Amino acid sequence: MAGVASKTLFHQPKVELHCHLDGAIRLQTILHFAKKRKIQIPAKNEDELRSLVTCSKPSTLTEVLSKFSYYMPVIAGDREAIQQIAYELVEDKAKEGIVYLEARYSPHYLANCKVHPIPWGQTEGDVSPDEVVYLVNQGFWRGQHDFGIKMAVKYGIHRTVHAGESGPAKVVREALDILKAERIGHGYATITDPELYKEILQKNIHIEACPLSSVLTGACDPDYTKHSVVTFLKDKANFSLNTDDPLLFNSTIHTDYNIVAEHMNFTELDFKTMNINAASSSFLCPTEKEELLNLLHTAYGMKCIFLSYNNY
Repeated sequence: MAGVASKTLFHQPKVELHCHLDGAIRLQTILHFAKKRKIQIPAKNEDELRSLVTCSKPSTLTEVLSKFSYYMPVIAGDREAIQQIAYELVEDKAKEGIVYLEARYSPHYLANCKVHPIPWGQTEGDVSPDEVVYLVNQGFWRGQHDFGIKMAVKYGIHRTVHAGESGPAKVVREALDILKAERIGHGYATITDPELYKEILQKNIHIEACPLSSVLTGACDPDYTKHSVVTFLKDKANFSLNTDDPLLFNSTIHTDYNIVAEHMNFTELDFKTMNINAASSSFLCPTEKEELLNLLHTAYGMKCIFLSYNNY
């Protein structure tokens, strides 16, 4: 099964909308803070830690999520660690050619007070969920300044919902109708409900696809030629490619691009169109969204047609 990509197929600027901060931590950072905080983990070096926390063959979502328990106690509740993982994520994504990233995380899973139960077996401390948000944003702001990548840090309240990953299409329907989702995370099951899928196409609802993740979590068939993304591409759906949890899948954005190029016949034009769709579906304010789209169109040598973003 694919791991870190050995080659880069698409050298142009890219947009990523679905990456979990706590699933994108560097191995060396985990080892560093384990030593600094004197927290025992069942790994002495990067190779041992990689074997412990990464998935290399199709499993289940439950099994994949269990990996977090090995290393999150090392990061959670530590101000320096929380800010550092945010900063390093920006640096890592900049190296992958990402020019705009929306990273997601749960502040409660990084806190050690004002949350019940306190996660990861921590003793109660003084890092609250509110302070976690502040620390992560500080890391993102520093990263933006140092590496020239734009992050979604304060652009109001928007709604993207995990749905249709390992669950049925009706969960996507609930995400749209009850939670009023503007985007759908994963959404592979949508194609099993023709009426729902038709609505998603007609309303141009963005789907944040994560090909490698979807196979390793058991959400999709290991045969990539049967993947929902093949249908999304054929039907000109509004979707993007994303890493989800690159630490757990030992991957970069290039891994997912290589997968779809090799198994789904993606072309360079497909990659360009997809990234423009991702930028158009981002949670940036209208002015900054226009700037991002202009950057992509210029880099891609494509004519820029600005649309109305009143729905974003």
